[in-house]
Amino acid sequence: MKNIIITGTSRGIGFELAQLFAKNSYNVLALSRNTEPLSKLNIKNISTISVDLLSEKDLKKVTDFVSNNWNQVDILINNAGKLINKPFDQLSSKDFMDVYQVNVFAIAELTKQLLPYLKEGSHVVNISSIGGVQGSLKFPGLAAYSSSKGALITLTELLAEEYKEKQIYFNVLALGAVQTEMLEEAFPGYKAPVLANEMAEYIYNFALTGNKFYNGKILQVSSTTP
Repeated sequence: MKNIIITGTSRGIGFELAQLFAKNSYNVLALSRNTEPLSKLNIKNISTISVDLLSEKDLKKVTDFVSNNWNQVDILINNAGKLINKPFDQLSSKDFMDVYQVNVFAIAELTKQLLPYLKEGSHVVNISSIGGVQGSLKFPGLAAYSSSKGALITLTELLAEEYKEKQIYFNVLALGAVQTEMLEEAFPGYKAPVLANEMAEYIYNFALTGNKFYNGKILQVSSTTP
């Protein structure tokens, strides 16, 4: 039975992903600041830990759990993200730092902490955005968000190269618009073409099989061009 860690599981894609893996008999460790939405479902195979991904103390709770219960992580899905929608001239340095801390630095630190438990064949899937892909359509107000997602793409490519001899696989999915609470908060009234549970199904399948075909790759999961 494979062991799966997913971040950002209190709502949206992460919430759906955790249920999908668990219902298909995988062990799931669901990480989010708010664990109540998943905990109250009481689904077998889901363990929840309340985690602030920027806290070293909280990250230790994650590695302690893995060390005491699993000893190996087969799939890590870095799904948690932060989006600020503001005109560029209104974005503060703190806004940029807040976004980069969640979308880049926290992912790097969690991945680093879990490296001892990532074995041959383990698959790390980073969730980026189509807005972080060079040449894609860009939207005003997302200077911090989209540039951080571009940084995550490059980080993924670098990690794939650095750990390829250990056969730890790193890939990144650059998602188009998905109907989630985060999208609604940033763009009230906008209706995305894909629902959270539909995207979760895609990510679920990719996480399980994508490392057989890809390493260090950016897959653009978007119905729009560019």
